[in-house]
Amino acid sequence: MCAPLLSVSHGRAGLALLYFPCKCSFQYLYSQNKRVLGWDVFMDLFHSTVYFLLCETLVVFIGTSSAFIKVPLSVIHGIKGEPLVLLVEYTFPTEGQNIQGNWQLRRANNTMHLVTFRDSLPIHDMAMESINKFSLHPPNASLLINKLEDSDDGEYTIQVNVKYKDSVKTQNKTIQVTVNVPVSKPAVHMEPASAAVEDVDNVTMTCSVEYGTRVVYQWLLGGSLVPANPRYTFSADHRKLVISLAKKGDIGKYICVASNLVNKMWSEPTQLNVFYGPYHLKVNSDTGLQTRQVFTVNAGETVLFHCSADSNPPNTYAWIHKVNNMTKEIMTGPHFVVNSGEITLTNEYMCCAYNNVTKKQDETQFTVIVANLGKEKLAQKASSVSPLAVITTISIITIVFMLFVFLWRRCHPKKVIKQMYTRPLMEQKRPHLSGHEDATDDFGIYEFIAIPGTSEPTRVSNRSLSDLDSVHGPNSHTTIYEVIRHVPEASSTAPVK
Repeated sequence: MCAPLLSVSHGRAGLALLYFPCKCSFQYLYSQNKRVLGWDVFMDLFHSTVYFLLCETLVVFIGTSSAFIKVPLSVIHGIKGEPLVLLVEYTFPTEGQNIQGNWQLRRANNTMHLVTFRDSLPIHDMAMESINKFSLHPPNASLLINKLEDSDDGEYTIQVNVKYKDSVKTQNKTIQVTVNVPVSKPAVHMEPASAAVEDVDNVTMTCSVEYGTRVVYQWLLGGSLVPANPRYTFSADHRKLVISLAKKGDIGKYICVASNLVNKMWSEPTQLNVFYGPYHLKVNSDTGLQTRQVFTVNAGETVLFHCSADSNPPNTYAWIHKVNNMTKEIMTGPHFVVNSGEITLTNEYMCCAYNNVTKKQDETQFTVIVANLGKEKLAQKASSVSPLAVITTISIITIVFMLFVFLWRRCHPKKVIKQMYTRPLMEQKRPHLSGHEDATDDFGIYEFIAIPGTSEPTRVSNRSLSDLDSVHGPNSHTTIYEVIRHVPEASSTAPVK
């Protein structure tokens, strides 16, 4: 039994329905000549009729609304001298189909017939020029251009006709082809070729390439696009850059970028140099005290002043001394030496800078005061001591002092001498006046008092006098010693300090 052939379109999900000739819908009945007419034969006839009507309906619908050819690229950028293929794809099975078509090239002023084909085979009914240059690219109707020329630039249109029965379905697709010559390395020409003078000269940079088509130009400064500036002017194609009244900020390396649809090239950096200045004129000195434009120097000291400014080329400098509202040039060059012993207490000077190229000049005034800076210098030096050094010094002194106090308390000279003299007295064996053997009863400090002759002692012990009378008698001339015991109020074994 025949059945319709369905395929899904890659374009807009349309259906392309192709089927064998419609007589195949009834072929099933006649091929079954051995069967007897009956219910089965009736059902087969019904199915075949439905298939036939479906085939006719889909063919009419798809033929009016769905694309059966497509092109992957609608715009192609080709390179001059190289081959190029214009791809075309069918969205239906082509086997057994009657397909015809042709390719045409439409330029601005004319239309040229290129190739006619039938069933993907060319029909040589075109000019000899086209036969050698254009050919079909199997397995479909894609067009091969053997070698691109400038004249091949334009719109290429393919027309495909699919014939079914007595009707022909036609579709057209167009491909825009550009023929390009790759861009060569650009070169930059600058005027003036040497440095420009600030606020005087205009700078013009022109970018050019040896070959290339559809060239687009861009300018880079320091690796980035040239910034917007009212003094910068570009030509219509950006091939030319004009800088009005060059400034110091325009100094840098300029690069031209040339590109087209097939490649991009960079030029060598072009250095723009600008003569400018002087700017930021100032006077400095390595000695003395400076407060803005006032220098205080020590009496008898030699002071070196230095004058500097931002300028290209370097400035010439002149030093001027102002006395009684009169000015006198005393020296030229960036350095000026003053001997404070040879000038008055207060002096006014001026440094003048002049650029010989830009013809611009600038000047700055300063005052020199001669004074005795001995105390001031000491104060300045003291103030220049690092806080870390001060903290370190204080810490060392504190540690040394604490160590000294510790050693003094442990090794005090008076304490050592006192211990040397008091220790034997403490350690000697004390007499037991009471006859008791308990050592705690003898604890105390004993004092011996000599009483010469017969004089009456102020403080005499009863026990000692009775002992002396029993031995020597009442009339004996002797020296009497009194022993006095001192008992501390609080019981302590610590040595007396």
